[in-house]
Amino acid sequence: MDDDALVHLDLADTVATVTLNSPGNRNALSRRLVAELIDRLQVAASVESVLVVVVRSSGRVFCSGADMREAVTDGMVAGARAMVALQRAIVALPVPVLVRLDGPVRAGGLGIVAAADVVVAAESATFALTEARLGLAAATISLTVQARMTPRGAALAALSGAPFGAAEAVERGLVTTVVADDAVDATVAGLIAEFVQTTRQGVRETKTLLNADLLARIDSRGEQLAAASARLFGSPEARAAMSAFLQG
Repeated sequence: MDDDALVHLDLADTVATVTLNSPGNRNALSRRLVAELIDRLQVAASVESVLVVVVRSSGRVFCSGADMREAVTDGMVAGARAMVALQRAIVALPVPVLVRLDGPVRAGGLGIVAAADVVVAAESATFALTEARLGLAAATISLTVQARMTPRGAALAALSGAPFGAAEAVERGLVTTVVADDAVDATVAGLIAEFVQTTRQGVRETKTLLNADLLARIDSRGEQLAAASARLFGSPEARAAMSAFLQG
């Protein structure tokens, strides 16, 4: 793999580790990062010995959301469709996807978290759906976020844009478990040890059953919500808010 790749893939027998590695913009969801992430997931799934995929960040910040510089310059038509495709890839992957969170997740990054099957968060991790503060809406990621979060929890997060902690993320259905920062390694290792006791057919068929409704939701509403997202990103109000944020 290229040394300058934004997403790295490490294969170790039954475990594939996919690492977001774009610290310069806090793993913002640029078209390149999203494309590389989809590619790494597909490569991992193509290896028949793999029984679990772990998605993590090389640094403390997991994801800062959309790449606003790219959005202001080029718009979000392609980017919005790519976010739908990324969530679908995670949901449809034939093995469990375990997301490890050691720190903040914002906006579009919650779509990755919500699409995953299992999420382990450090106590210090924080979350926020900040779109409404920028004249946007959490459109494409609503495909998975609304399916995972409690209705009241999703409404409070999306309408206020206020940050919330890892314990609240568990209560609202977004995260599977929260542990002390120094216990994340051991917790993830323990879960991996359980996943690798399964068979490829067993996890593939079980995941198909678990995610059938979510996959149908993505396929039926994905294009509509991608169009809505692109429209909002291109609106004068959102462009002014994003430009002000970037300059601040």
